[in-house]
Amino acid sequence: MKLDPVTLAVMNHRLAAIADEMGVVLGQTGYSPNIKERRDYSCALFDQQGELVAQAAHIPVHLGSTPLSVRAAIAHLELAPGDVAAVNDPFAGGTHLPDVTVVMPIFLEGEDRPFAYAANRAHHADIGGMAPGSMALSTEIYQEGFRMPPVRIMVGGRPARDVMALFLANTRVAEEREGDLRAQLAALSVGAQRTRDLVAGLGRETVARAMEGLKEYAERLMAAELRKIPRGVYTASDQLDDDGCGSGPITLRVAIRIGGGRATVDFSGSAAQVRGAVNANYAITLSAVFYVMKCLAAEAVPANEGLMRPIRLVAPEGSIVNARAPAAVAGGNVETSQRIVDVLLRALAKAAPERIPAASSGSMSNLTIGGYDDFRQRHFSYYETIAGGAGAAPGYPGASGLHTHMTNTLNTPIEALEAYYPMRVTEYRIRRGSGGRGAFDGGDGLVREIECLTEANVSLLTERRVTAPWGLAGGGAGACGANFRIARDGRRRRLPGKTNVQLAAGERIRIETPGGGAYGRKR
Repeated sequence: MKLDPVTLAVMNHRLAAIADEMGVVLGQTGYSPNIKERRDYSCALFDQQGELVAQAAHIPVHLGSTPLSVRAAIAHLELAPGDVAAVNDPFAGGTHLPDVTVVMPIFLEGEDRPFAYAANRAHHADIGGMAPGSMALSTEIYQEGFRMPPVRIMVGGRPARDVMALFLANTRVAEEREGDLRAQLAALSVGAQRTRDLVAGLGRETVARAMEGLKEYAERLMAAELRKIPRGVYTASDQLDDDGCGSGPITLRVAIRIGGGRATVDFSGSAAQVRGAVNANYAITLSAVFYVMKCLAAEAVPANEGLMRPIRLVAPEGSIVNARAPAAVAGGNVETSQRIVDVLLRALAKAAPERIPAASSGSMSNLTIGGYDDFRQRHFSYYETIAGGAGAAPGYPGASGLHTHMTNTLNTPIEALEAYYPMRVTEYRIRRGSGGRGAFDGGDGLVREIECLTEANVSLLTERRVTAPWGLAGGGAGACGANFRIARDGRRRRLPGKTNVQLAAGERIRIETPGGGAYGRKR
């Protein structure tokens, strides 16, 4: 049965709406500010083979990589009705350890094989490891926190208490983790029920054909977009500042070969994996390529598995873009993913200059603060990515203070931060003049300064503190970011881009995020 275009379009929106509703449930029922306020999570639906068929407009770095976690769960576990798998292993489709993926099979009445799968991924603000927040300056994955291969966390509709106990025993803030995990499970239940409702209303065959038809449609659209680009090989290189452990700069190279409606994205020649925590696993690199190719398409290509069928990824094993275990990877998800996007866009600017923007801030500027709150008598772990400047595009200036590319989170409002944590926000503003100057200026970064009201451990994983976000077509580069520790007497000391420090009560941490690059020469 072939579906007509109208039915296919309607089904695309119906399936995406299920993923959207899962996200609403997860955000509304989440326990921690990282889930409730920042919305650091993503939701999606998968077909019987574990292939992505619909997703909500959540976080790109999650959504392009989650299919690998879903397929790992299917491959390792025989999931029955009422079962839910959990996995955070970066070497089994995960991103970094704080991102926990849960997968629920969706069974239809009378069938003994799952019809589809609902899944979501959420960033847990502490998953154990050598420092609060699990984003420390690590040198191997064992230092980064609790690592789960695919395991059942629900069995027959009941919690697997031994697995849950093990999970909660390996975090400093067990109450938060349990609350956020239960929110993830609630979102899965809604996704599964809405999928069954859809099948009951339209019929099993119609929904199954729509899932396959949407993937085929995305494949055709992506191939058509690639045919619009002149045949050729487009190359670029970019750099990470360092790995925080003495290596740097770290070069990323890409060659994008386009022709005949297909593309090969080849990262051969990129640096070998490093000792510090900026290594990206294969799932991260795949996710970044997925995101860039989705953005490249002028048409509204459905964001599903079919989009990547015309695209071949070459990511040499043991490199910075496909690290081998037990490499440290906490920053690969949040920092190297951004640089992979930058180098891809830089290459594509030669192929489609009228559609590619200058570099955005290029860093999620990760800040983690944790310790013990004497007033509330509990441990705390605060995590935030801090927005920067967006790159300008042909005809448009860049936006200021925006989460760009692989992150799509919000900020933690000052009121929520101060109500929940022993901290005070002493400054939060646009960093005027940090965007590049040109015919169209880059967006400005932000300044975020936080005072610790108790002794606390601070982890920084930041980039573009040495190498600036580049401009295009003669536009100027954005300003580099900067990190500072401010003593109680006001003395300021510059901090490296990646570090762990212990702050006394009354000391402040200040983050100045990079601006975006400009487009075109200023006349």
